[in-house]
Amino acid sequence: MSAARNILVVAHALREETVNAARRVAEALEASGARPVFAAGDRAELDSALDHVPGIATLGEDVDVSELELAIVLGGDGTILRAAELVRGGTAPVLGINMGHVGFLAEIERDDMDEAVRRAITGEYAVEERLALAVTVVDAAGRAIYQTWALNEATIEKASRERMLEVVVEIDGRPLSTFGCDGMVIATPTGSTAYNFSAGGPVVWPTVAAMVVVPLSAHALFAKPLVVGPEASVAIEVLERTNGTGILWCDGRRSHELPPGARVVVHASPEPVRLARLHPAAFTDRLVRKFRLPVEGWRGPAAAPEASA
Repeated sequence: MSAARNILVVAHALREETVNAARRVAEALEASGARPVFAAGDRAELDSALDHVPGIATLGEDVDVSELELAIVLGGDGTILRAAELVRGGTAPVLGINMGHVGFLAEIERDDMDEAVRRAITGEYAVEERLALAVTVVDAAGRAIYQTWALNEATIEKASRERMLEVVVEIDGRPLSTFGCDGMVIATPTGSTAYNFSAGGPVVWPTVAAMVVVPLSAHALFAKPLVVGPEASVAIEVLERTNGTGILWCDGRRSHELPPGARVVVHASPEPVRLARLHPAAFTDRLVRKFRLPVEGWRGPAAAPEASA
């Protein structure tokens, strides 16, 4: 007997259309002989919608993350980030079906869901690896006290609205500049269209292996966005003269308090995030579509003239 094909379904269960979509995906997987898998929290929220689907498994109880073949995500970017967290430590790629608004990480829109699920079941997709960040917090005594990762960005922010962080930025073990600010963003190319974009950082094509370092409301002359290579080490120290505390957020999902003297060290993670892609698409087209950019009047590249005989 062949081993069961375990496909994780991750859904934002607070919207009726997403609940209905989760039921349709589970039914399609079960009908194809694959086993639909849900995280415990999702399964509890979707219980009434899934009670007629036999063979559903629970991640972490019936199926280990290492046994997952694929994750199908129904939702916007927040749900896709949650799915990436659920499959971390395994090899399952994430296929996003946009049920939200901008949905920059999603592969296709909700109208194409049935075809996307069919292709996912038959394995008709390519896998794209995206750079992720490895993040470590070191206390004033030099002890590593917290470790995590991020797909979009790691942000160091002030914990109190009325306070300012005093930080020093370090690149590859060398100090670059000290200033007061509201915070710092260290983003991946994937995250360059998220918080980094709102903070005034550059949009980075996903094929570029790089990290972006962006100050937030810095009180300094030299406080411009920086783009560094994937081999670089970026560290942000919260200086002990800071009047208050900071907080580290990774992808807006995982956080840790940063007392004065704390140091946040960020590297490219050796473990990328794997995204399932159904069809190749130019990143330029994705930018135009998601941000509704005006392109009227574009003529395109002129065709090369034919050589005369």
